[in-house]
Amino acid sequence: MMLVAALLAVGGYAQSAKSVLDKAAATITAPQGVKANFKMNATSGSTSGTIAIKGKKFYATTPQATVWFDGKTQWTYMKNNDEVNVSNPTEAQLQAINPYNFINLYKRGYNYTINTAGKDYVVHLLANSGERKIKELFVTVDKKNYQPKQVKMLQGKKWTTFDITNIKKEKLADGQFRFNSKDFPKAEIIDLR
Repeated sequence: MMLVAALLAVGGYAQSAKSVLDKAAATITAPQGVKANFKMNATSGSTSGTIAIKGKKFYATTPQATVWFDGKTQWTYMKNNDEVNVSNPTEAQLQAINPYNFINLYKRGYNYTINTAGKDYVVHLLANSGERKIKELFVTVDKKNYQPKQVKMLQGKKWTTFDITNIKKEKLADGQFRFNSKDFPKAEIIDLR
């Protein structure tokens, strides 16, 4: 009987964790689009910038680079060498540069637990398959408005943390998520697909 009660409690806990993630995903999946500021800290260094999201598309800028992703193709413009790398990124590669990609990950392949920390929920996601490139995530969500505030993820043995602020809904044109070579006429384009 105690085992059944414990299993039911764990199931209810996982459901509330999923519910928090569902609500957090809803705050950043406005059909017209969403913009936010972010700061990324990783073993390799830190940077900050802005990100615009519309569905699976995103556009991010930092002092070092600009990234466009139209849902399939990614263009990364490196400012220091005037070079654009074109690729079709994997799920793990997308998560490494788009803190909001957790909205596409959590629905399959992860077990969840939830805790509270002051005014926030902290949802812990643990991959249920060794094949997942992102083994573990912590998503911090504001209890009041369900906006994600931080995404911390483990790839290999390295942690990357994204702090997210100033989330705003905004009407974004689809063209914003595709690289336009006319804007960078001297850039060398390297196709890695």
